[in-house]
Amino acid sequence: MSLLVVNTLPAEKAQAAIDRLTARSAESRVIHTQPLNIRPCIGCNACWLKTPGRCAMRDDYEEILKAYLEYDAAVFLSGTALNFVDHRMKNLVDRLLPLVTMYTCVVDGQCRHVPRYNKEYRFGLLYDGAADQAYLSQWMDRVALNFGGKSLGAFPLKQAKEAFPCTL
Repeated sequence: MSLLVVNTLPAEKAQAAIDRLTARSAESRVIHTQPLNIRPCIGCNACWLKTPGRCAMRDDYEEILKAYLEYDAAVFLSGTALNFVDHRMKNLVDRLLPLVTMYTCVVDGQCRHVPRYNKEYRFGLLYDGAADQAYLSQWMDRVALNFGGKSLGAFPLKQAKEAFPCTL
C-alpha cells in the first residue's frame, strides 16, 4: 500500500508520527504544507466548469491534488481549533473539489458528486490538540463518502502508533 502524508503541522512536531506512518507503508511520500503557498478555495467552480479536474488557483496545491491520484491512501496531520481541524486542514479538504464533477447522483438515498477519476480515495486524519475524536471520525467518514472513498478514521497525533489498524 502506498501512502501520502500531508502535514499541516510544524515538521518537528509531526516527525515522530510521520516516521511511524511511513514505516508501515511499502511506498510513501510526505508533503509539508507550511512552506507552500496554498490559497483558500474561492468557490469559483472553475474546477468543474472551465478547467475540469484542475483548480483555477495557480498555487502549490496542484502538486498535492495530483498526489492524491498517485497513492492508495492519504493521511492528513492537522492542528485543531475550536474542537475541530484548523483552517489549514479545512482549506485542504475544500480544495479537493476537482476530484469530483459537478454532476450528482443518488447513492444509498443520498446525493453524491460523481467522481471524476476511477479511484476509491482513502483518507485518514491525525490531529494535534483538543477535539472530539468521534466527531472528527464522523467528519472524515463524510469527507471520504462525498468523494466516493473510504475513511481511515481520525486519531489524536499521540496515538499515531496505533492509528489506522490493518489499513496501511
